[in-house]
Amino acid sequence: MPSGGRGHSDDRSPGDGRQRYSDIGGVEARHAQTHDVRREQLTNPTGPDRSDEEFADDLVPATPANELHSHVDESSPASEDKALHGQLPELTNDLLARLSIVNTGTRLEQGGTYLDLNDRVRGPFKALGSQEAESGNRYVAKKDTDYELWNELVGEDREPAVERPAERQAAQD
Repeated sequence: MPSGGRGHSDDRSPGDGRQRYSDIGGVEARHAQTHDVRREQLTNPTGPDRSDEEFADDLVPATPANELHSHVDESSPASEDKALHGQLPELTNDLLARLSIVNTGTRLEQGGTYLDLNDRVRGPFKALGSQEAESGNRYVAKKDTDYELWNELVGEDREPAVERPAERQAAQD
């Protein structure tokens, strides 16, 4: 037995001599012993008082609402377009029903990938912010088409080109 007649170490370093915080009420009680808690509460900055609505507005991206959804409400099934049955003979009626054609006058999503079924040779393209579906187009949005059907229409390895208005005008002339 160590000197002193007790059953524990007689090492009196600060680490062994400390009393546990749980004995006095936990960390908060120890803090209250060494600090002026009331003064801290009065002087600590709390930040702006924000309502739930303001906080929710901060989380919403600053994009127009029509860019956050798909074109499902602004399109019609390709199976309703009789001309497409002849234009796409490799697609069954079930596949055409899964394909949505963007309605004329609908604004295309900036940076969205589209394919014009009237000009599949041109391949997929990324739309600019000012582009709209015109009467001579049958646009299909990639994000509204399942990947197997998209790959059948486009091919698996074709990257979309960014269409520039000047290039489009030159191609029409």
